[in-house]
Amino acid sequence: MAISSSFRSPFLLILTLFLLLYISPLNQNHLPLRLSPSTLPPAPSPPPQSHLQTPLQLPPAPLPAKAETSSPPDAPPLSTTSATKPRSDFLSHFKKKSKTERIEEGLARARAAIRRAIRTQNYTSDRDETNIPTGCVYRNSFAFHQSHIEMVKRFKVWAYREGEKPLVHCGPMSYIYSIEGQFIDEMERGKSTFMARHPDEAHAFFLPISITKIVDFFFRLDPWHFPLLPIFTDYVNVVSTKYPYWNRSSGADHFMVSCHDWAPEVIKKDRKYFKNFMRVLCNANTSEGFIPTRDISLPEYNLKGYPEYKLGPPRLSLPPSKRTILAFFAGAAHGHIRNMLFEHWKNKDGQVQVYEKLPKGKNYHKLMGQTKFCLCPSGSEVASPRVVEAMYQECVPVIISEFYTLPFSEVLDWSKFAVFIPPKRIPEIKTILEGISQRRYLTLQKRVKQVARHFELNRPAKPFDVIHMVLHSVWLRRLNIKLTHSIH
Repeated sequence: MAISSSFRSPFLLILTLFLLLYISPLNQNHLPLRLSPSTLPPAPSPPPQSHLQTPLQLPPAPLPAKAETSSPPDAPPLSTTSATKPRSDFLSHFKKKSKTERIEEGLARARAAIRRAIRTQNYTSDRDETNIPTGCVYRNSFAFHQSHIEMVKRFKVWAYREGEKPLVHCGPMSYIYSIEGQFIDEMERGKSTFMARHPDEAHAFFLPISITKIVDFFFRLDPWHFPLLPIFTDYVNVVSTKYPYWNRSSGADHFMVSCHDWAPEVIKKDRKYFKNFMRVLCNANTSEGFIPTRDISLPEYNLKGYPEYKLGPPRLSLPPSKRTILAFFAGAAHGHIRNMLFEHWKNKDGQVQVYEKLPKGKNYHKLMGQTKFCLCPSGSEVASPRVVEAMYQECVPVIISEFYTLPFSEVLDWSKFAVFIPPKRIPEIKTILEGISQRRYLTLQKRVKQVARHFELNRPAKPFDVIHMVLHSVWLRRLNIKLTHSIH
């Protein structure tokens, strides 16, 4: 049915007038502006090659909520509407955050939580934390507590999948370099809660290459010209070419783990290329290029192999009142420190028992369990499994070393549970140890029992054990850098 002209004309007139009134400058209801991609300003150019800001210290504490300003008392409050914001701020609401930006925002919240714990002398958690260690053995107990909570909540690691066994994705599981293989295996089995599902969500990147396996395999072929450095460098080149993560941070969020004596050598040819790369090393010798603020000291283990395959020595610790030996050491004669120790104490004193080879019928770990102070001298390299073995037997470690960065010393205050004797004072060992009062010894021994949990090796790993502590050391160093180059 047709609409009559008498009705159609007034209707169109009213509609036209209404539309003109709506878009009139006198009315505030302007038509919305819709920006197409072509009307947006060009994207900013990427940052220069130096994407890493290091060291990035924890940001300063936020200003009080009511900070004073120079405005007069009757000044109107600052407007927060989009009309007063720069165009870039307005458009940022339409821009989706990159994965890198989201990761960095999470790390910023972690830093703020750690700062707050230090300031308030308390820690906060989203869940009931009943098993957190406390005491003066930590450099800052509240910082460590909160940092560990934040790590468990957020930290993700990606293990690169390139490479083939036996040089990559496996390592020694027993004997002197066993912690290297145990860590690789823990991260590669896919059961760790710290493993990232995708590299874009990772805070740190693990190179699962075994220095020990490379040495074992190629040293037998040619002990004078085996390609340790080229193999390691080639592996890094593969992952840095295939993925954007190494170049984004100049390697600062990447790490390796090795207990082999020669592991520090892998960056020798190109120190500039590896200057930010984290190395988790048993051979933590500052005189050979170990940098405590970048690198991480790894405890050394001597695990039993076939047919026992145990994760640690037997626990044969006696209570302090039944420990009848003042000091004990047994081990091979290598390195100038041990040579000096043997020269002055080998088979010469019943209270300071020092052996190159244990007499028949004596049990090594049982003797440690009967000893008050376990001597831990460096050998040909600075690290020694005696430190871990002393912890298992709750024996106060006596560190006799030079240039050795002790494990987890960024968190643990070793002066609170260990004794330090410089190599030049080896002839005074008995005098020094006998000068420690019984009260002082009991305090040291109690604290050794307290920190021993950080040197336990568990599979799967448990909170605060050695694998978690290694990851926490990586986490701390990751907190100290900020990535500015985004991976979308």
